[in-house]
Amino acid sequence: MNREIKEKILNKIKEYDRIFIFRHLRPDGDCMGASKGLKEIIKESFPEKQVYLIDGQTSEYLAFLGEDDREVADDYYADSLAIVVDTGNMERISNQKFRLCEEVIKIDHHIDRTPYGDISWVEDWRSSLCEMIVDFYNTFSDELKLSSAAAYYLYTGMVTDSGRFRYSGVSGETMRLAGLLLDKGVDTENLYANLYLDDWDNFKFKAYLYDTMKRTENGVAYVYIDAETQKRFNLSFETASASVSAMDSIKGCLCWLAFIENPSNDGSIRVRLRSRFMEINTLAEQYNGGGHANASGATVYSMEEMEALISGADAMVKEYKENNRGWL
Repeated sequence: MNREIKEKILNKIKEYDRIFIFRHLRPDGDCMGASKGLKEIIKESFPEKQVYLIDGQTSEYLAFLGEDDREVADDYYADSLAIVVDTGNMERISNQKFRLCEEVIKIDHHIDRTPYGDISWVEDWRSSLCEMIVDFYNTFSDELKLSSAAAYYLYTGMVTDSGRFRYSGVSGETMRLAGLLLDKGVDTENLYANLYLDDWDNFKFKAYLYDTMKRTENGVAYVYIDAETQKRFNLSFETASASVSAMDSIKGCLCWLAFIENPSNDGSIRVRLRSRFMEINTLAEQYNGGGHANASGATVYSMEEMEALISGADAMVKEYKENNRGWL
């Protein structure tokens, strides 16, 4: 079944002269890497085709991956194929002009709560969407070409979404596919420098974060970063959101949350939810979000909602600790 779906996708790529690739709002490393990597694979393999990646949304920390294509006239989308990557539902697709395309293919690794597309290939056990794109290439390596640039994009996504290959979704297959990319000459020193070197202001912000973060009775670590704090430390919205990773190694805290006020003053507060051992996505789904079992996103619109979400997480951790052993 897996190969049959991939063959359908490859045949559709061959069928269309013009292909558009789409991704989700506020793209992360996996989303950026998968969209750019897939575009590169299609261009290298079928140079006669027109392949577009038009988004308009950027992530400051991923600027080193380069810009996307400029917008084209709406009639360009007609009679074309849309491939949407790393996006669980249609509402989260950044460029809604995918609706103008003739056919839509969904390739995703999130839990398939809201299926869409004429063809849907979803493998929610994968550690990253980029892993699926590499698997797609590897399945048809006799027909497809993988350049060093594509390998760089895809390795970026595998590294970032797997927590540098530390998360539970990582398998032997993950590492074998990552090795395939490394064999293409990925400059890991350059990549890690771009991903992990930090500005002075960000180090000062982390000191502030560690000083102000809080912990619930049962072991939920959380921090709230308002617009004023973002301005004080010269943080982009994405950098502020990434602060959730700073709390991932606290003993006894099986769940950690970052609440980031949207500086646009629309009243929304972005929530990043992470957990160890226990699943957290069901809680995110109660607050305009969702995602993976141990890594999800949500949105709340008041301090009361924020407190309710924290209480919900605390109750989940309490129940987990009472009924399971072996957690740290």
